[in-house]
Amino acid sequence: MNSHHFRHSIALTFVAALTLSGCGSIESAAQDDCTSIGWQIGSQGYQECFKARVYERKLDYSLPPGDKPSPSVI
Repeated sequence: MNSHHFRHSIALTFVAALTLSGCGSIESAAQDDCTSIGWQIGSQGYQECFKARVYERKLDYSLPPGDKPSPSVI
């Protein structure tokens, strides 16, 4: 394998790891929010709280309507 393909593979692996860790952090933060106010994991109220908090956090991290992402400097 030449150097260019190796660096490209490492970069893709790094981006994939960052993407996956980002998703986990949104869900764990939503879980922390719901359990901190007293909901028990598995209860109906917890499920509703969790879904709402994940949705809210995804909105927080999404681009505003009509905004276009700019290219990365990496």
